[in-house]
Amino acid sequence: MSLLVQGWEVVIGLEIHCQLNTQSKIFSGSPTAFGAEPNTQASLIDLALPGTLPVLNREVVNKAVRFGLGIDAEIGRASVFARKNYFYPDLPKGYQISQMDDPIVGKGHVDIVLEDGTVKRVGVTRAHLEEDAGKSLHEDFAGMTGIDLNRAGTPLLEIVSEPDMRSSAEAVAYVKTIHALVRWLGISDGNMAEGSFRCDCNVSIRKPGAPEYGTRCELKNINSFRFIERAIEAEVDRQIDLIESGGKVKQQTRLYDPNKNETRAMRSKEEANDYRYFPDPDLLPVVISEAQIEQIRSELPELPEARKSRFVSEYQLSDYDARILNGARELADFYEDAVKASGNISQAKIVANWVMGDLLGALNKAEKELADSPVTPAQLGGLVARIADNTISGKIAKVVFIDMMQGNGESADDIIAAKGLKQETDTGAIEAIIKEVLAANEKMVEEYRAGKEKAFNGLVGQIMKASKGKANPSQVNSLLLEMLKN
Repeated sequence: MSLLVQGWEVVIGLEIHCQLNTQSKIFSGSPTAFGAEPNTQASLIDLALPGTLPVLNREVVNKAVRFGLGIDAEIGRASVFARKNYFYPDLPKGYQISQMDDPIVGKGHVDIVLEDGTVKRVGVTRAHLEEDAGKSLHEDFAGMTGIDLNRAGTPLLEIVSEPDMRSSAEAVAYVKTIHALVRWLGISDGNMAEGSFRCDCNVSIRKPGAPEYGTRCELKNINSFRFIERAIEAEVDRQIDLIESGGKVKQQTRLYDPNKNETRAMRSKEEANDYRYFPDPDLLPVVISEAQIEQIRSELPELPEARKSRFVSEYQLSDYDARILNGARELADFYEDAVKASGNISQAKIVANWVMGDLLGALNKAEKELADSPVTPAQLGGLVARIADNTISGKIAKVVFIDMMQGNGESADDIIAAKGLKQETDTGAIEAIIKEVLAANEKMVEEYRAGKEKAFNGLVGQIMKASKGKANPSQVNSLLLEMLKN
């Protein structure tokens, strides 16, 4: 989508709901594991039954601060929990414990990379802690709705952006950046299929140069990158059609139907005063000391942008390669471990090519994640080392790699020795093979000497075939050229 759609400017702000990967809930000791039998992980505290009191999970606070430091944000030294009052069947308390006036994370920013390589900074307004609601189940109950309260009380970090995005592509790039960051920081598994990471999209349109934003509509609970893009585009088209036909956009909460590729009204959009926020009387303000912040800062991993820059400077990678390899922390770790295993930093580019090409391609074909890779960094680094020292050629290395993908755990050296794949580098032996090939292919020799360069490649192919692929290619080329001169 271009920055102007049918003459209209699109304005997008996003609210990302990220489940924090603590073992217990935000205000109780109930487990947070996904997939348990319905209503087996909801305690009396999660239901707010009389006589129960919430107790804040310290690790939830640490993970929120970790995120704030990761986006260079202000950290709320004293944040307050409030009750957000509304009725919904899967909200047993009748209110949600959240944060309103004093969030734990204040203003920050993230830089997103667009398809054309340009970088855009998107502001983050705030990120606040809250508890998740339960879940309404409609599929298995004919004419009825089931309520599963296992999710009630699961810790959420709601990340609210500034309305800085101007296209669905920018919105998706922002969501992908936040998704990669929370996984990089180790604060969430980011599993969108399980609801650990979902997004509300606030969309409006206005004529270019208009001083005010248009009336926005909020698209609720979208849990895939593709649907975020399609939902925004469908809503933009709807608003344009509505305004240009003489209507007005009403502020609403809407749902996206991927089957019909359209949005439909869910309810009129509430304002903050409709929720009757007030400080939760059972919870004290959360006071965070400088010592606690500095302790969390000291435990942060090297952040993606800093690591990308280091890959460019230290390993001489292109900006593109460095960005791909830093798309996920586990991928960056794998690559760097493989470079170390190769024994020579000068092989960093070759290792990058193998990781991004052969390894990721083979894993994709096998429908495996990097965490399940049969090939370890040590194995891949060892393979590249054998290419570098001319033990094997690049072509033979492909054969060794295929064997590694079988998952037997054998090193490159083991496979090379067991299958007799060591490259032939003895000049005398290679010359003998070349003489045999030249004697058997006199016509090709004549064609080359008559100026047909393709004949040379044909002779090289015959030599490599005669050596069963073991002859050193560069030696073959230089020796063949020399012998053809005589």
